[in-house]
Amino acid sequence: MAEQVDVVVVGMGPGGESAAAELARAGLVVVGVERRLVGGECPYYGCIPTKMMVRGSDALAEARRVADLAGTAEVTPDFAPVAQRIRGEATDDWDDQVAADRFTDAGGRLVRGEAVITGPGAVRVGDREFTVAKAIILNTGTEPAVPPITGLADTPFWTNRDAVAATEAPDSLIVLGGGAIGLEMAQAFSRFGTHVTVFEAADRLLALEEPESGELVEKVFREEGIAVHTGASVESVSHEDGRFAVTAGTVTVEADRLLVATGRRPNIRDLGLDTVGVDASGRSLDADEHLRVADGVYAIGDIVGKGAFTHMSMYQAAIVADHVLGKDNAGAEYHAVPRVTFTDPEVGAVGLTEQQARDQGLNVATSVSEIPSSSRGWIHKTGNEGFIKLVADTDKGVLVGATSAGPTGGEVLSMLTLAVHERTPIANLRRMIYAYPTFHRAVEDALSRL
Repeated sequence: MAEQVDVVVVGMGPGGESAAAELARAGLVVVGVERRLVGGECPYYGCIPTKMMVRGSDALAEARRVADLAGTAEVTPDFAPVAQRIRGEATDDWDDQVAADRFTDAGGRLVRGEAVITGPGAVRVGDREFTVAKAIILNTGTEPAVPPITGLADTPFWTNRDAVAATEAPDSLIVLGGGAIGLEMAQAFSRFGTHVTVFEAADRLLALEEPESGELVEKVFREEGIAVHTGASVESVSHEDGRFAVTAGTVTVEADRLLVATGRRPNIRDLGLDTVGVDASGRSLDADEHLRVADGVYAIGDIVGKGAFTHMSMYQAAIVADHVLGKDNAGAEYHAVPRVTFTDPEVGAVGLTEQQARDQGLNVATSVSEIPSSSRGWIHKTGNEGFIKLVADTDKGVLVGATSAGPTGGEVLSMLTLAVHERTPIANLRRMIYAYPTFHRAVEDALSRL
């Protein structure tokens, strides 16, 4: 007999766990289904462990800058403390008991396994059947995508999951992919002494962001000794005697390790969505403003295609929980989505890029202010690379996008996110008082150039 429940949440990543726990605390009978680790990619393989790697590598870089600022320092990199933090503080050695207990303590029930929708209001997990009265919530996330490169599948390559589990920095590393994941790990390992080469098929790094962002990161990488090949389509990969060989055109590079960071694929094909009339053949699911993909079926997180970020999943989770509980709250808005690539310099961005704004037919004005020439940048000196770029809709007199790249680019982004989200008139932004000397004061300079 099928068990009667109110809600089934499939995928207990950050958003799924959040929605499930909130609904359970509200008194609903909630079943959370997870086939891997409760908490999802972020705490075990993504945001948290990678930022521990970045934090350690940034400390090494800052110590190496002492000679330009304050005396002398001797730096000896050791990856062991980072590996220990990842195991001990971030992942509990990839044990999700704390997260599982957090959910059950909120009143939910955790079921391990693969979930399949078998029809409207019906979910099967193994040999268990559930009849769902209120909502099925899908938060199934993505998996690392492995490109069809000749020879690659037969090699012991790394994905992000293998890289964060490393106990030592390899002597050499090839990174396939010039997006956020690949670049953060490339720079982190490089600062721990790894000889790193990056291959990117697009004509620039961070291809989805402003061209200036990719140019900045490539410049810094080259100065730090990281080899970068853009516009490089990898044709073959081989592995022999413990060494990888990667060939792209006339270039062949060898290394001890190979990290594949060429994107991710959504986990939506095998969920039984066809039984509720949902097309799962694309890269994402089409959801309305309350994240419904069908009557009684919601989707949140990466599979919605509005940004593969933990903060997006959590944002959508709150909207879904409110809707299931009958609260008359506003639906999702995506005009001011913030994102940060945690390289050094950090690259933060919000809203539309210049090209995206023009593609939408907006009358666009842009301006750029360089961080090194700002007051704080001049004081900061070494390690001060960065810029502020503003994208304005001149008809409405508001910002529709912005990039904040620099030593604290992700933090400076917060004021720009607020401006884009609230559609603050540019005239009002120009009348603000900007603290001196701060990095965010460069925003004032950029406004003066619009």
